[in-house]
Amino acid sequence: MIKNHLIVAGTLLLMGGMAASVAVEPISPIAPVKEINLALAELGKKLYFDPRLSKSGFISCNSCHNLSMGGTDNLKTSIGHNWSRGPINAPTVLNSSLNVAQFWDGRAETLKDQAGGPIANPGEMAFTHELAVSTLSTIPGYVTEFRLVFDSPEITIDKVTDAIAEFEKTLVTPNSRFDQWLLGNNHALTEDELFGYDLFKSSGCTACHNGPAVGGSSFQKMGVVEPYHATSPAEGRSAVTGKDADRFSFKVPTLRNVEMTYPYFHDGEAETLTEAVDLMGRLQLGRKFTADENAKIVAFLKSLTGDQPNFTLPILPPSTDKTPQPKPFD
Repeated sequence: MIKNHLIVAGTLLLMGGMAASVAVEPISPIAPVKEINLALAELGKKLYFDPRLSKSGFISCNSCHNLSMGGTDNLKTSIGHNWSRGPINAPTVLNSSLNVAQFWDGRAETLKDQAGGPIANPGEMAFTHELAVSTLSTIPGYVTEFRLVFDSPEITIDKVTDAIAEFEKTLVTPNSRFDQWLLGNNHALTEDELFGYDLFKSSGCTACHNGPAVGGSSFQKMGVVEPYHATSPAEGRSAVTGKDADRFSFKVPTLRNVEMTYPYFHDGEAETLTEAVDLMGRLQLGRKFTADENAKIVAFLKSLTGDQPNFTLPILPPSTDKTPQPKPFD
């Protein structure tokens, strides 16, 4: 994967009509992965896809953050243990290493902090860290791989989350058509997409949606001009800070690959990009976009889809446990 991204980066600079410098814009290109511990990331990939980190043995990280679906599950709110529906929309894991913090309310500062949360959440994977570590310790393949990666046979939740986070750092999506345009390819975008981008900027969208992730770098109140009537009980940043002023303030979502990460908003209430653009225009900017303006902004947003993670699914270490396997959500 890293090799592929480096090839892409080199190809971009060699393409006809491209300049070596990046256009000065509020959005910047996503850089390919530069430094990664390959052995740690490979272990993390196995753990990311392994449902044995859940109580039922049927839910993995990929269940809610599916890497074939833009790093999310395309559900209004995710389904967890015992078919329970969660209170909030699953944010994409793609490019999550670019976020200022993790989760909608930012309660996890790093990818490593976030990785352990779902495992022990009773509404998600519903396990405990102790049981997850105990389970992994009974699987000879994992014992061997942890020893090789960490130079120690001991498996701990700290090592588990280290590995998952290292894998998630590789999940960047460079080389979108918009990035190609930023890098000097004047033919990468259509006239409608360019018009949509200009409207995106002039309307004030880039005040929050900027940088390489086109978001993810700040917390903002939802419903600045008009109130938003959410269907989720989530209170936003105030649940972390305890400050009433932070109520209904959420991490600004990345717009990278946004055409793939429907439905939208923390409660998943906007089913389409057209609906999301209309609501954001009215609620955050006090602007009612025409149907034509909306369509051109949506066209621009679709140009932000980059190269998706490209790797083979891991072969998980087999368990030597001969006890009967659990039924779904047993």
